[in-house]
Amino acid sequence: MSSALTDLFPHPIVQAPMAGGVSVPQLAAAVSEAGGLGFLAAGYKTADGMYQEIKQLRGLTGRPFGVNLFMPQPDSADAAAVDVYAHQLAGEAAWYETELGDPESGRDDGYDVKVAVLLDNPVPVVSFHFGVPSGEVLEAFRRAGTFTLVTATTADEALAVERAGADAVIAQGVEAGGHQGTHRDSPENDGAGLGLLSLVGQIRETVRIPVVAAGGIMRGSQIAAVLATGAAAAQLGTAFLAAPESGAAEIHKQALTNPLFVRTELTRAFSGRPARGLVNRFMREHGPYAPAAYPEIHHLTSPLRKAAAKAGDAQGMALWAGQGHRMARALPAGQLVEVLAAELADATTALSGFRTSGGDLR
Repeated sequence: MSSALTDLFPHPIVQAPMAGGVSVPQLAAAVSEAGGLGFLAAGYKTADGMYQEIKQLRGLTGRPFGVNLFMPQPDSADAAAVDVYAHQLAGEAAWYETELGDPESGRDDGYDVKVAVLLDNPVPVVSFHFGVPSGEVLEAFRRAGTFTLVTATTADEALAVERAGADAVIAQGVEAGGHQGTHRDSPENDGAGLGLLSLVGQIRETVRIPVVAAGGIMRGSQIAAVLATGAAAAQLGTAFLAAPESGAAEIHKQALTNPLFVRTELTRAFSGRPARGLVNRFMREHGPYAPAAYPEIHHLTSPLRKAAAKAGDAQGMALWAGQGHRMARALPAGQLVEVLAAELADATTALSGFRTSGGDLR
């Protein structure tokens, strides 16, 4: 890990920025206070909302933290396909006694304004999802003293991240919960992502900048595995989703280990972009027909998801989760960081002992 990043947090544990209200200041503060790197998710926030959360977080901890931004998406959605999907969802709106959202309501997410706010009031770390920011933006953050990371799902994307001038790349394996951070949304590549260990290995052979591994990591031994593969740190989302400080709905937290939800899939059903979540009724019924249209589908389904959560109906919610969800532990976030760090130390010691013994398994 580069010294600039190493100095920010003692443990190689990054709390993934989970948008949609999960990564609240209380969660990020607890992780940072325990020696990890806490993150706020500004993808769906207004610039002022982001600023207010940063202000609140700074009141809770003096430790370093990060803020995540979504890259603006090209206006390439097929309006007719979105209309057809809206017609299909009419029954859901009637069932939950709500209206469908306006697909065009959030086309301009204020990305440029958020960047300006973060440059005027620098934070220690900024990460980017769904693409690569310009070299000018990355250089501006460097001059402001902000460390930058960008998500990549392939070695080619990681190379683009390095060439743009980011300080580090987040290697996101297909196991990861929530949205895949692919740089171009290509339906023909749905489900074609690499497993995390293979991806980290490929990216480490392609770029020289540090790699943060993300995707399905729930235990300290798994952190040890990605570090042994060449990652500098591990990013965990689902592992922190069940924490009491998490802003996730209680029914979402319970679903992680509920025997009704035994597996995850990548789906476009809720947002129009591939995202991994627990398989429920909504995903089964609408996933096969959802068009590639982000953020239009996200805004279209937003009232449905909120109504389902209010009704306590997990079958109609976006239950984002990684493949390791059954290993979730409902521990306070700070305690979870300590447990993960202890598990990592034990795994590292065991590996060191194995090497010292010459690999004797007797």
